[in-house]
Amino acid sequence: MISIIPILVLVVLLCLVVKIFDTAALEGASQCALMVSLALCVVIGMIVYKMPWSPFEEGIRDNIASVSTAVVMLFLIGAIGSTWMLSGCSPYNGVLWITVIEPKFFILICCVTSAIVSVMTGSSWTTIATIGVALMGIGQGMGLPTPWIAGAIISGAYFGDKMSPLSDTTVIASSSSGTPLFEHIKYLMITTIPSMIITLLIFLIAGFSFSYAPESSTMSFIHALDECFNINIWLILIPIMLVQCMQM
Repeated sequence: MISIIPILVLVVLLCLVVKIFDTAALEGASQCALMVSLALCVVIGMIVYKMPWSPFEEGIRDNIASVSTAVVMLFLIGAIGSTWMLSGCSPYNGVLWITVIEPKFFILICCVTSAIVSVMTGSSWTTIATIGVALMGIGQGMGLPTPWIAGAIISGAYFGDKMSPLSDTTVIASSSSGTPLFEHIKYLMITTIPSMIITLLIFLIAGFSFSYAPESSTMSFIHALDECFNINIWLILIPIMLVQCMQM
């Protein structure tokens, strides 16, 4: 019964944070609520159970060490997302697909492309914010429904995030439980791959049921990208180099 007290306090604090700060709750207030609940756990341990400070300090140190790799990855992933967008790498990937595939396969390709990029970067958010933005614009230029495009991009991005050895959540889950990283990924595949296959079939069938805008609309969008970015074949070297680094 005592151990449920910090949980109740955390729930109450988070409810207050959301009510007071609304959409800005994630900008620091919710983290403060977590810290208060953590401090309450320490106070209960030291006062009620007469525990010294040293076990708490050791636990904090061990937990920080276990997630340090994921923290470094978060910094690197943020850099990848920014540089891919500024360099034109993400828009180029979108243009590359649109020039070589039939429009009816575009939603399927959105999902596959997002999955591949997410596996390479280890971040679903980075994938959505880079190649996802480019694919969304191209899909809208084709006249496709926005919810379907977004669904395909998000589905592929989250699939790749779970399967990537660079993913922060995957690394944290395996390291905190003491499970080897690739063994953890192997067991994730048992449920994730069948669901991904079903998802791809749905997007494939849906692609044949939509009407598409004239090719001129698509080409005008590509020309708009050309004016904003220096899109050329050399940009394909960036994801290739990333794949090579992952294999090293």
